[in-house]
Amino acid sequence: MSRFRVLQFNMQFGQIWDDTYPDRAPIRLDATLAEIRQHHADIILLQEVERALPDGVQVQPPPNCTRLGAELAGYQSWFSYPTADPRELPFGIGLAIFSRTPLYDPMRLDLPSPPIAFDFFGKTTTPTDRLLIGAKTRVGDREVQLFNTHLLAFFMLGSSSAANPVQRNLVAEQLAAARGPAILTGDFNVSKHGPLVAQFAERGFSAVQTSEVTWRRRPFVLDHIFHNAPLRCVGHRVVPTPASDHHAVVADFEFA
Repeated sequence: MSRFRVLQFNMQFGQIWDDTYPDRAPIRLDATLAEIRQHHADIILLQEVERALPDGVQVQPPPNCTRLGAELAGYQSWFSYPTADPRELPFGIGLAIFSRTPLYDPMRLDLPSPPIAFDFFGKTTTPTDRLLIGAKTRVGDREVQLFNTHLLAFFMLGSSSAANPVQRNLVAEQLAAARGPAILTGDFNVSKHGPLVAQFAERGFSAVQTSEVTWRRRPFVLDHIFHNAPLRCVGHRVVPTPASDHHAVVADFEFA
């Protein structure tokens, strides 16, 4: 296999999109599975796999990821929650990588959040840490390093990752250390993505697209697929879907 397909998808723990009451929309993991299956991807990288529970409780094994693994026959997977934290808000947490080819050398890296105070329904709190995960696989006879992340939405806190660069700098360090073909995907939660794209370009990584909006709630390009020079992107699509508040991003690659 010299060509392979990558799917980037923030699945919002299976909560579908509703134009009228998006925060009250039901959870339908069948819709998530249908969206994933239709792209026939060789490598699937997901964010917000599970829904955060009160007091930072993390169910083991993770229920959504477990069902995805059972339903997606022929894939291996690597999943991790962020570090458990009682401050966790009731949104999506957890990252997963699914691959048709075997995964090995799994890793995870905590990405610390700064103590920016904000109000959440009358309670003052601070953000929890975020996460980067990774693993390697072989496509044909070539090893490919995979990274997947979900950064803090500083724009929701009246700030920016440019003013608080620790998380993206830690991700950039992993990119700089990558040897051979490598892919980074994720929800980078950057409302003005130009500086982020430029920063990763300095580490040798290009985004497959930077113009099409990937989030329904605001016209931002939050979701990206980055790759380095040993890989050539030969096609990509941003696919609107009712299965999440994020669109799916699909890219086809071959070895340069």
